[in-house]
Amino acid sequence: MTSAGRTRVGKYELGRTLGEGTFAKVKFAKNVETGEGVAIKILDKEKILRHRMVGQIKREISTMKLVRHPNVIRMYEVMASKTKIYIVMEFVTGGELFSKIEDGKLYTTCGTPNYVAPEVVKHKGYDGAKADLWSCGVILYILMAGFLPFEDSNLMSLYKKIFKADFSCPPWFSTNAKKLIQRILDPDPLTRITIQQVIENDWFKKDYQPPHFETADINLDDLDAIFNESRELSEMVIEKREEKPVVMNAFELISKSQGFNLSTLFEKQMGCVGREIRFTSKLPADEILSKIESAAKPLGFSVKKQNYKIKLEGEKPGRKGHLAIATEVFEVAPSLHMVELRKSNGDTFEFHKFYETVTMGLKDIISKTHVETSGSRRT
Repeated sequence: MTSAGRTRVGKYELGRTLGEGTFAKVKFAKNVETGEGVAIKILDKEKILRHRMVGQIKREISTMKLVRHPNVIRMYEVMASKTKIYIVMEFVTGGELFSKIEDGKLYTTCGTPNYVAPEVVKHKGYDGAKADLWSCGVILYILMAGFLPFEDSNLMSLYKKIFKADFSCPPWFSTNAKKLIQRILDPDPLTRITIQQVIENDWFKKDYQPPHFETADINLDDLDAIFNESRELSEMVIEKREEKPVVMNAFELISKSQGFNLSTLFEKQMGCVGREIRFTSKLPADEILSKIESAAKPLGFSVKKQNYKIKLEGEKPGRKGHLAIATEVFEVAPSLHMVELRKSNGDTFEFHKFYETVTMGLKDIISKTHVETSGSRRT
């Protein structure tokens, strides 16, 4: 994307949102000095402090600084403003891991609690290594099963399942795989298998190739500084915003498509139910957003506008909580805009039902042949 309509943080120009979690948002960005693409994880300081996550965030940053591994995303630097923390990381293409797994149960409103060890949820102190191993066990289960071991639309019910390790393994799991996962997902950290025992496990060692690590000089002195409110203003970064739609260039347009087939960008994929929908329009960006707002409000959606973005949230809860939709307008050419609607919360089918309904009032702005649905085959 070009610099028009871009938010700049330090030497980085922020672009599209790559993903959102409970405590952070990840955006694509470009280093204006080198032209290199990066991913920036943006965390809200106030939310981190309110949920007593400072220690966890410091551990995450220190771990990312220390680890140099071919299969682990590299962190380049950490910046801070008065209200936010910016973790600049290596940008890896290919989309979310979940998009590679078909089972629709992965689309959950609970987010990261599905991966958290029971002792972490209880806020009574915990061994970081044991808690991290539990999370690795959840990921291993997902990769093998195609769905989450613990899931419930009600957060308290989800926690009860986690506390009891209330899960079962699919029949295609081998006996040794079942035994290993059951030992990893042990709710008692004192009897849970250790990392060293996992490494020595026969199932784990089969066809295992140890990685080669890089070495680097690491400085962790700045970890406390990012939460230090007494820092000089000159040491902090500032977000600079421009009131124009973000301009999307040809390369990024292609990256939105599946592979290099541009027809998949502007043609509806039959049978797909995704979390993102895009369409093009020849109307001005302001008019497009105004019409989307007018079409969404009668359907019971609150509207929050910021620059050329709209956040829509359903006033009534759906099957998986309140449906929330992030909408952004991109400039593809001087007389052509691309509109992206992305589900950030709620049920995917309800998202598509909303889109089908709202487009009835948007017929005059949508280029009829320019529609795309991207994502997995189910919710």
